[in-house]
Amino acid sequence: MRLIVDSGSTKTDWIAIDDSGKILLETQTLGLNPQVLSEAIVEERIINNYELYRIRNEVDSTYFYGAGCGTEPPRKLMEGVLKSIFQNATVTVKEDTYAAVYATTDPGEPSVVCIIGTGSNCSLYDGEAVHQKITSLGYILMDDASGNYFGRQLLRDFYFNKIPKSLAESFAEEFNLGAEEIKTNLYKKSNPNTYLATFAKFVIVHKNEPYIQALINKGLGLFIENQILQFEKVKELPIHFIGSIAYFLKEELSLKLDSYGLKLGKILKKPIEGLVSYHQSTN
Repeated sequence: MRLIVDSGSTKTDWIAIDDSGKILLETQTLGLNPQVLSEAIVEERIINNYELYRIRNEVDSTYFYGAGCGTEPPRKLMEGVLKSIFQNATVTVKEDTYAAVYATTDPGEPSVVCIIGTGSNCSLYDGEAVHQKITSLGYILMDDASGNYFGRQLLRDFYFNKIPKSLAESFAEEFNLGAEEIKTNLYKKSNPNTYLATFAKFVIVHKNEPYIQALINKGLGLFIENQILQFEKVKELPIHFIGSIAYFLKEELSLKLDSYGLKLGKILKKPIEGLVSYHQSTN
């Protein structure tokens, strides 16, 4: 039994397939980003899923693609947790960029592959290998146009009184914006990036408001200039996207890319189906 895992900061999709590629199990846990979660929390979130715990000894290989797995220490943490639970399995851990590439690109197709969900990143796929020029410094300093980026900007603008009054009132009615509530979630609880991203749904719902349009336009512009344009000859390549923010802002994203002379490729809300297809075809 092979276990294929696509993990973001908010949620994680798990699918088990047999040697013929038949799907045996589909389930979901909370996000498992080892950059922001302790080993104990990561392990707890997995073993608390009854279906995963039930099949743990039947799994012979685990392929984990996750946010926060771009550097060696968090990747090793995740490998250790998975090996301790699925003790009969070989474990492969790669960053979520590889899931996005396998889900969106045709075999051998050079392209730019981006993730814009709770967090954000961008890679160049040359048809064989994945290349990145930017080392992510995490959600506080990076992640332009992501869910946590928009949440952060909304909170700042609300407290700096930069949101139009009627929109600010709607924002305050929908969320608990008390200073202590915000600081507790940001500085005392796990997953502060996911907490910030919860505010992004306000951006999606109110995206036709001039203030929100400007916010979206700025965020997408920063992502394009800081991430996509780092690579040469990008105007010749399709640019694919994975993630809920990209999916729900596809019209705005298409227009912004067009303004830079860039070509939009596929936009998928999440890569798990394409990822499973990839592993079914590689057996």
